Amino acid sequence: MNMQKFFFIGTTIFLLAGGTPLWAAEAPAVSAKAPNPSLAKPDSPPQTAGPAAEKSSVVLVNQLVREALKANPDLKAAESRWQMNERKVIPAGTLTDPQLSFDFSNYPINSFAGDKTPMTGKDLKLSQKFPFPGKLAARGNMAEEQAQWYRHAYRDQRLQLVQKVKDAYYRLYFREKAIAITKDNLGIMADFIRLTETKYQVGTGLQQDVLKAQVERSKLMDKLLTLKQQRETALADLNTLLARPTTTPLGPLPKLEMTPVRTPAAALQKQSKGHRPLYAAYRALVARFKAQRKLAKLDYWPDFNVWAGYRFREDVPGDPERGTDFASVGVTINLPVFLKKRHEQVAEADSGIRMALRQYAGFRDKVYFGIQDAYAQMKKDRHLVELYEKGIIPQAEQSYNSAISGYQVGKVDFLTLMDNLLTLFRYRIDSFRALTDYQRDVARLEATSGVTLVPSPPGSSPESAH
Repeated sequence: MNMQKFFFIGTTIFLLAGGTPLWAAEAPAVSAKAPNPSLAKPDSPPQTAGPAAEKSSVVLVNQLVREALKANPDLKAAESRWQMNERKVIPAGTLTDPQLSFDFSNYPINSFAGDKTPMTGKDLKLSQKFPFPGKLAARGNMAEEQAQWYRHAYRDQRLQLVQKVKDAYYRLYFREKAIAITKDNLGIMADFIRLTETKYQVGTGLQQDVLKAQVERSKLMDKLLTLKQQRETALADLNTLLARPTTTPLGPLPKLEMTPVRTPAAALQKQSKGHRPLYAAYRALVARFKAQRKLAKLDYWPDFNVWAGYRFREDVPGDPERGTDFASVGVTINLPVFLKKRHEQVAEADSGIRMALRQYAGFRDKVYFGIQDAYAQMKKDRHLVELYEKGIIPQAEQSYNSAISGYQVGKVDFLTLMDNLLTLFRYRIDSFRALTDYQRDVARLEATSGVTLVPSPPGSSPESAH
């Protein structure tokens, strides 16, 4: 039995005997700076910690992030998709293969002899197609910008994966703390039940107090089951991001500290244009459609096919050249006479440019909104953490201690005492919810802006995994 429960049971017995605890006799209304020592405290509300505690929390999160960046299959697929498109750049800017042909030309069908007529011969022909100047470079630029789109999309997916890992970790941390607080609350509730049962047996208590305490314990057990299920889900989500088996335990979680954010929202919005990779991705998409438009305009001009031929001949009676071989050279061009098709190709590229520009503007607006929204949520949660730490929880502790003092002299009924206890524990859970929500807001702010807000110890930066 831990010291807190021992103190609580001792206090309970003392109350049944009609005694007065020293701390209650000295101060009927206990100060918020001197909370009741009989109250179980699985973890105190968030407070400013030293560098060692902060480092352990940051290091663990960064280790999980690095593992996810190395092992996450979706991220690997995005990287392979980028590399696949990179391999298309050189082929797109390269000439087509030359063509070599060998023909048996003008052989008489009655004998298939090569020495019957001067027209007969064996033709060897080599040809090469040359696009109109500028077309090959435009195709290469299209492929290059398309590859850049996938490259920046991959980099942005890395940012989103980091945010998902941190979000899953903070959700898991909250469930761990809520479970610990609920378990301690169940232990104190069991002591309350024994207290009410004892008072009821000696005729100084009410049966409704016993029943009420039992109902509250059942409600806490129901809440504990829900929290355990949520913890399993959060752990499975985190393990999935890390490409681990879903039931892999994470081990003890170090104390979580608040990450200070001093950069204003307007500055993050401005910095996002240089840090968020999807901005560069949309710029590459605009450049890709501009290259497509250039190619469509060049398609009004013909391509060239240059060829050279050599005919092997035999000596034929009556041939004035006496079997001399022939050589030929020439060029062919396509005739771009179907102008409507080319008009539509230019219009298609123009529509693509407008689409990409509007997508860029829409993405910028979404980023600005996301930064503003996450920043507002973060400010709210930061104020909540401070409010719980400096105001609500000390006041709830004072109210609970005052209820104990009133209960022992008969001025406060048992239901009021129990309600004060449950309220205090609920506020403690809410304080951890505000803390983890704040950290989740910071992670979302980083992913949305692309700006790193959490300083990383040397060698623990997530980018070192890339």
